[in-house]
Amino acid sequence: MAGTFDVEVSRDFAAPVERVWAAWTEPADLRRWWGPAGFTCPRAEADVRVGGRIAVTMRAPEEWGGFEQHSTWTITDLDAPRHLRYVFTFTDAAGTAITPEQAGIPAEGVPERGEHEVRLEDLGEGRTRLHMREAGYGTSESRDMSRAGLEQCLDKMAALVGRPDDGARDPGGHE
Repeated sequence: MAGTFDVEVSRDFAAPVERVWAAWTEPADLRRWWGPAGFTCPRAEADVRVGGRIAVTMRAPEEWGGFEQHSTWTITDLDAPRHLRYVFTFTDAAGTAITPEQAGIPAEGVPERGEHEVRLEDLGEGRTRLHMREAGYGTSESRDMSRAGLEQCLDKMAALVGRPDDGARDPGGHE
């Protein structure tokens, strides 16, 4: 989006495209990696089709108060197992859209409807490169907060599907 600060992240995984796709779209897998370090995902539901949605709940560790944060990812485009585009929305426990402030997000500039895109590239030999883009942040601080959380989520995904190759993640966390 023009005039916004966007998250751009690439990560290589030592796993085939189909396995990384399953991590994004299968509830059992989502529960194992969604949320930054120390957070858990007690709920994940997936209706993976254009117009469908993925719903997740992220729970903070007890030392952070154990709060829960809910979101839905409404799928706008997909080409399984290589491409997923969705609109990220914070919700209450019942799935009704709420603002980032109502969800307890401390950073100004977090969009109410974040446009996200996941692309998976087959690198051969059972390896996959994930490209992730989150568009629409209003400030560099909100973008950086989201990138940090995403990087921690992808660390957990790597542990689930296969360790990243040496040097697969650039030191800046983006391309």
